[in-house]
Amino acid sequence: MCLILFAQNAHPDYPLVFAGNRDEFYDRPTVPAAFWDEAPHVLGGRDLKAGGTWLGVTKGGHWATVTNVRDQRPHREDAPSRGHLVAEYVMEEPDPDSYLRAVEARADQYNGFNLLVGTMEGTHYLSNRGGTPRGVEAGVYGMSNAQLDDPWPKVERGTSKLRAVLNDEVTAERLLDLLDDRQPAPHEELPDTGVGEDTERMLSPPFIEGRNYGTRASTVILMHRSGGVTFVEQNYEHGTPTERRRFDFEVDTESTVGRA
Repeated sequence: MCLILFAQNAHPDYPLVFAGNRDEFYDRPTVPAAFWDEAPHVLGGRDLKAGGTWLGVTKGGHWATVTNVRDQRPHREDAPSRGHLVAEYVMEEPDPDSYLRAVEARADQYNGFNLLVGTMEGTHYLSNRGGTPRGVEAGVYGMSNAQLDDPWPKVERGTSKLRAVLNDEVTAERLLDLLDDRQPAPHEELPDTGVGEDTERMLSPPFIEGRNYGTRASTVILMHRSGGVTFVEQNYEHGTPTERRRFDFEVDTESTVGRA
């Protein structure tokens, strides 16, 4: 993912409201969201180039997602895929804090990442670009390719719109509309991550439309206090909406029995 907006225990009905855009090169092969054949308790897309996934949720109520960190450190071609960090968590459904502490011990093997893992009870965060694993307090958050809640324009704009939705009517459609924001940030608000001003501007909207790179999918997850989960994925082809997939299920806490 390259833009994540979420509300943790900030709504009376939904302990988790999640909305995120996955930005990627258009030619990178992927599979849209589905329950996995080898792990039928896991719902998410699949990266066919390196394996893993950018976002997954389970029938047991676990969920995880990752963003890359865009900084000026050299990119390591031999580093393992960051998508495996998400896949491991949702397949095994471990305790979130214990999992991040285990990841912390090997975090320097990876290129820069922000990793969020959680359950219906809470969310935990780790970045290998600073800090140690920590729980996320109740509130509204945004994250792109910097640290959690760093004030990039798309993060500020997105969290403001998410708060407006939380104060009105929370629906998957409204959250998808929120993510379909293609207005670039003003010049004076652009971050400087070493990619040049033109590229910074192209990457600045919540929804990206580049020549070879852009938003491939928008995803919404709603976890209701009753145990119901709604997962909606809107796919795009060069900025044009294509297939939309929706999944509704009830959390089964017994589905985690026997996992790590």
